[in-house]
Amino acid sequence: MKRACRTSGPVRTAYGVALLALAAAFAPHVRAQQPNEYTLNAGDTLDVSVWKETELTKEVIVRPDGRFSFPLAGEINAVGRSVGQVETEITNKLKPYMPEPVVSVSMKSLDGCKIYVIGQVNKPGSFVMNPRINVLQALSLAGGFTPFAGLNDIMVLRGTGAVQHAMPFHYSEVVKGRNLNQNVLLEAGDVVVVP
Repeated sequence: MKRACRTSGPVRTAYGVALLALAAAFAPHVRAQQPNEYTLNAGDTLDVSVWKETELTKEVIVRPDGRFSFPLAGEINAVGRSVGQVETEITNKLKPYMPEPVVSVSMKSLDGCKIYVIGQVNKPGSFVMNPRINVLQALSLAGGFTPFAGLNDIMVLRGTGAVQHAMPFHYSEVVKGRNLNQNVLLEAGDVVVVP
């Protein structure tokens, strides 16, 4: 008759501690691989509701100035912040009017997270980024190039107003696996220009 192998209390505890130490050693690497939390942009649509308060259920669009209005809470800054941060701000602003507001904020649409591809592509226009995309992916969304496209003169324009900069993108290098740092992740509002 075979006996089952059992570990005693101290051995089991040592084994558990070893597993926890191993998990802690790899935890920073796991955390580093998680994607950044989405931050809101002008044009995004949110559903905001307060539990048991039907008058405080509203769909809001983040205005071009980066804010939206919500009853009792007033003006809420949204651009560059996460949904959770916006939820916390609304909750804090409602506390003078109700003892413990339970606020829920959720994304309805990511219309503020757009990039633009213009010039010698088959389908120029704006494209919603969900999830984040790089230059090659944006060119693919735009249907590829026309026969007259200047493949090595592509530019990514980033910024607004006087604070803009252009990043060159040489298609023939990137598709050969060279200078891949040109294939940047695009940000909301970026314009890819294909001359």
